[in-house]
Amino acid sequence: MKKGKRSNGKELRREYKRADFPKGLARGKYASRVRAGSNVVRLDPEIASAFPTSEAVNEALSTVLKAAKNARVSKGR
Repeated sequence: MKKGKRSNGKELRREYKRADFPKGLARGKYASRVRAGSNVVRLDPEIASAFPTSEAVNEALSTVLKAAKNARVSKGR
């Protein structure tokens, strides 16, 4: 009888069972950490097509913020 192939212990098994994780499995366990450390913003396709790069988006938003600040300062006078 031939012996089965031995694993060197560094390979992952093809299938895992719940019993392999005695503390249980938790879906989205680290989702809040990822969300807190992320600053990705999803643009609608028609808006995204107007900006070739992320730098162009940042420049446009910076211009809008400066205009809004100037409008507030002018109103307050």
